[in-house]
Amino acid sequence: MTSTLVERLQEVLPAGSVIADPDITTAYANDMASFCDAGAPAVVVLPRTVEEVQHVMRTATALRVPVVPQGARTGLSGGANASDGCIVLSLVKMDRILEIDVVDRIAVVEPGVVNATLSRAVNEHGLYYPPDPSSWEMCTIGGNIGTASGGLCCVKYGVTAEYVLGLDVVLADGRLLSTGRRTAKGVAGYDLTRLFVGSEGSLGIVVGATLALKPQPPRQLVLAAEFGSTDAACDAVCKIMADGHVPSLLELMDRTTVKAVNDLAHMGLPETTEALLLCAFDTLDPAADLAAVGALCEAAGATQVVPAEDTAESELLLQARRLSLTALEAVKGTTMIDDVCVPRTRLAEMLAGVERIAEKYALTIGVCAHAGDGNTHPTVCFDAQDADEGRRARESFDEIMALGLELGGTITGEHGVGVLKKEWLARELGPVGVEVQQAVKAAFDPLGLLNPGKLF
Repeated sequence: MTSTLVERLQEVLPAGSVIADPDITTAYANDMASFCDAGAPAVVVLPRTVEEVQHVMRTATALRVPVVPQGARTGLSGGANASDGCIVLSLVKMDRILEIDVVDRIAVVEPGVVNATLSRAVNEHGLYYPPDPSSWEMCTIGGNIGTASGGLCCVKYGVTAEYVLGLDVVLADGRLLSTGRRTAKGVAGYDLTRLFVGSEGSLGIVVGATLALKPQPPRQLVLAAEFGSTDAACDAVCKIMADGHVPSLLELMDRTTVKAVNDLAHMGLPETTEALLLCAFDTLDPAADLAAVGALCEAAGATQVVPAEDTAESELLLQARRLSLTALEAVKGTTMIDDVCVPRTRLAEMLAGVERIAEKYALTIGVCAHAGDGNTHPTVCFDAQDADEGRRARESFDEIMALGLELGGTITGEHGVGVLKKEWLARELGPVGVEVQQAVKAAFDPLGLLNPGKLF
């Protein structure tokens, strides 16, 4: 079967685009998630054109071979993990920015464009593409669309879904579907564009995207506030939002995360703090906004409030936040990164619950959070070579997700479901919700070839 598959694929795809060497295909088997099974792909295909992707899907349909689409494989839920005997369809070589339109404020891109590359390209035109996942220097737009990813700026600018105006999608049978629009508004028909965003490659292969852009805002200034408890820090978050402020960033690091960042990068962050809150504004007068927020932090019990004096100092503070997950991974060598989003009013309960879970399982669990939108990333640190510690890590991970649902939250705010959270998706949606979503899947992919084993 593999030889027939390779021959059929090579009828259209150029030399070097179809890889069947197991020593190479193994490297494409999984993304960055822990505890997610991955199979052995039959082949890896690296197309460069829409027509080549269509040929892959027609071949897969004819031979009944599953297809797993991939971007940069920076995902954290196993959503890009291979299944046995599948075609891994890596879209990283479809990496062209096709158009930047400064009047309509849109960019038209292929799925393999790296997020940071697009961001810098539109900046040169005085425009801004807001979604900025922590892996923005590596992750691709196609992958961002697949998981509806977020980032540090979501509190003001929203997630990827808010910026996808239209898509070109190759369906399971090889047909090309265009959805959405490039106009500022449009409501014709069902919103299929939103349906594909966050579908993790289970409904079709995104081969092009029309993205909305914004005018480039002023450079942001950041404030750091130290708190003697996570309760006080979360109270400050609620006060800031209730007072009508619209920060460009509102991030929280607990004491475990602060210590881990200091241990890794020697940044001199205050380890006496129980929680460090970072707030930024990219307004015309950010210093005035930071002063108002600083007063709210002090009213909530901040022990120290330090506004940055310039953009260089601001970037230093943000670098500490961006290092959080890398620093926590260095604690024990392996991490399970949760992605539970709760209402802002329940944020303090979420952090307190995570602390109880860490004590119960005798594990180090650090929390960094997009506090402004309630999206927490409790990160379980463990030794993957220690079977008992691995078991406790998985059990604690599940308890954290259960806690999030109990608090009225969701199991994922931006990382997706993939393999890691299939069971929990069913719990969140309920039986009717699962039935309806499976019906949607069947309508687009009746043979079940696209990214099988994910989501459901």
